[in-house]
Amino acid sequence: MQGVERDFFRTIRDAILSNPFGRTRQELDLVATGLPAETPLKEILERLVAKVGQHIHEVESRQVELAAEDRRLLEYGKLFYTFHLFCDAYDEHIRKQEVRGETCCQVVFARDVLSMLTGYGFSEPDALRLFALFFQMRRAYYFIRTIAGESRSVVGFRHALWNNVFTGDIRLYNDYLWDRMEDFSTMILGETGTGKGMAAAAIGRSGFIPFNPKTSTFSESFAKAFIAINLSQYPEQLIESELFGHKKGAFTGAVDNHQGIFARCSPCGAIFLDEIGDVSVPVQIKLLQVLQSRTFAPVGSHKVERFQGRVIAATNRDLTALRKLGAFRDDFYYRLCSDIIEVPPLRRRLAEHPGELRLLLEVTVRRILGKNSEEIVERVETYIERHQPSGYSWPGNIRELEQCIRRILLNNNYLWQQQSEDGSPQQLARELEQGECTAQQLLTRYCGHLYRLHGTYEEVARLTNLDRRTARKYILAAIEATKGNG
Repeated sequence: MQGVERDFFRTIRDAILSNPFGRTRQELDLVATGLPAETPLKEILERLVAKVGQHIHEVESRQVELAAEDRRLLEYGKLFYTFHLFCDAYDEHIRKQEVRGETCCQVVFARDVLSMLTGYGFSEPDALRLFALFFQMRRAYYFIRTIAGESRSVVGFRHALWNNVFTGDIRLYNDYLWDRMEDFSTMILGETGTGKGMAAAAIGRSGFIPFNPKTSTFSESFAKAFIAINLSQYPEQLIESELFGHKKGAFTGAVDNHQGIFARCSPCGAIFLDEIGDVSVPVQIKLLQVLQSRTFAPVGSHKVERFQGRVIAATNRDLTALRKLGAFRDDFYYRLCSDIIEVPPLRRRLAEHPGELRLLLEVTVRRILGKNSEEIVERVETYIERHQPSGYSWPGNIRELEQCIRRILLNNNYLWQQQSEDGSPQQLARELEQGECTAQQLLTRYCGHLYRLHGTYEEVARLTNLDRRTARKYILAAIEATKGNG
């Protein structure tokens, strides 16, 4: 292999191993193609795939024995080439499977991919696993890229979701962890309406699913592999039944056997426990036992069953405050938090990128109407720019923006409502004007307000010139005051 070719394939190797939602991958693609940064992504990839295919052909046509490093670099090139040749086919299969639901669709292009891999010298077992890995990578990319936005925090958010699925080193994942990810639980944090459920679904639908060559299907539909439950919607006495199931006669009203979500989850699957901050300590203890032992028993049964899937949890509650109050167990928290992902609030996204609102309007209008409409986007954007109160914090986040769009379409009107809890800027201003606020209350409420805006103790401490411990004390006091009045 010549020096220029070796450098090229090293770049391709580094591109394969990098996060596709990160700046490094974008820079590597540009280096490999020599195209300018403003080139559309589709054109960059087309040029890159063609160039990789050409280099593979040139190296193999010489029929020269390659050194070990060169063979490995060429192998990376073949993997890159095969994967990208079939990206459109993978995407079409994903769309068909979304429509089909739990019943597995046949993979009509499977034989072509497997034949190409074995023709490149990969063994049949390796080709089957690589085919499944390709499908997993394309699924993860497909679902993560649906999270729209170009703000710094959203770019970092998508980057974090990819790492959650494949770790920060895909070689490590490929060598050791592709069938071990059930040991890594995830906590998703964020305010109400930010899109925690979408983030959980992107992770939960992106697990490794083996391919069955006899049926020409993957062993399970990714639509079936992800199971979600909102824990806040069930009364205390029914949560255990929904989680673990129950046997007939286990309690009054248990007229039949019921299978809980832990029993329904497959080894390829993931369970999403939404509003985990609302569950009681006894339920936390039982969930902790499941996470530690990977076993559970239905209510009213002594038969122990095994849980093999992955757990994703989410809350909009302040877990630090809940832990301090003893309402959320430390051991449960640490067992859940193999990874913590924060979904950025809308106000932060809008502050970071001037075009974020327009982009979100385009995506949401397309979803509501079923097609693009520049006219509707312009109409909604103009209304928001003219009528939105100065400094509006969008307390309902993306969910509120969606309803804002619908009301403007229906009534050409939207009622802007800031949060009304104690400590809001409006209420604080009124109390200061009327002389009803002590210095202690002022600092408590101001710190609470800053914490709602920025989300970290460190930033509040920096803005108020307080040390972190003192800032945290005032923030916790503000949270408690809010609970006392709510």
